[in-house]
Amino acid sequence: MNLTYIIGTVTAIAIMIVGMMFSSSGGQFVVKPSQITNFFDPSSILIVVGCTLMVVVASFPSKMLKEMPKHFGIMLNTKRFNPMYYIDQLVELAQVARKNGLLALEERANAQSDPFFKQAIMLIVDANDADKVRSILNNDIECMSARHDSVAGMYERASAVAPAFGMVGTLVGLINMLKNMNLSGDGGSSSIGTDMGTALITTLYGCVLAHMIFNPIASNLRTRDEEEVLCKMIIVEGIMSIQSGENPKSLREKLLTFVDQNQRGDNAGGKKGKAPKEKKKK
Repeated sequence: MNLTYIIGTVTAIAIMIVGMMFSSSGGQFVVKPSQITNFFDPSSILIVVGCTLMVVVASFPSKMLKEMPKHFGIMLNTKRFNPMYYIDQLVELAQVARKNGLLALEERANAQSDPFFKQAIMLIVDANDADKVRSILNNDIECMSARHDSVAGMYERASAVAPAFGMVGTLVGLINMLKNMNLSGDGGSSSIGTDMGTALITTLYGCVLAHMIFNPIASNLRTRDEEEVLCKMIIVEGIMSIQSGENPKSLREKLLTFVDQNQRGDNAGGKKGKAPKEKKKK
């Protein structure tokens, strides 16, 4: 579970709500819970939230939009991609190949739940040229990363659009305020406060949507992409080394360079990486 995202988002919202309830009275800060209603405006919600979502719908294909729940699952799962699991698996494959040959890896390939890992093993079992194997696998990684970039781009697009519609709401509120002003007589207008409130609250909603909702989602999706790309790079390097007949011990040392020192320390102590959960494409 991605606790940092949950803690950060929930805490940020809580701090904002508490800040909305503070009021200065006689040089002292007092808490007025009733003030929270000042920041609720149906017109602002309709303009900012509704228009932002509709622009996203208009900008991206329905297939990508339908997979939004899946995107949240991927974002919240920090244990989906475990480099140490793949390193352990590749070292075991290298040991099997060294004893029984590459053809003995076919059974191991069929037992893999990761389609990319299975494909990589089968490519060397089928005795393909090393350059061809690397080209196919690298192309798979590039295409996957491009798809992931499009998904993260959808949330970044929403993040860019939300403040813009906040400004649109501000203009709507100011226009209504000016239109309703009565410059004759005492020059007052009973709707100035309401219209001015809509003008300012829409800007608030736009900033909150962009920087507290959509931006963190896009950042977390890009982080998951980097983790998956790392695991697949480890698979490519490991498979190429197995095909060339590299020693399992040397293979482990080579693959450990892909991960940080803390993870290497766990592995040196004999702690094997846990199998990641079955992946779902974005």
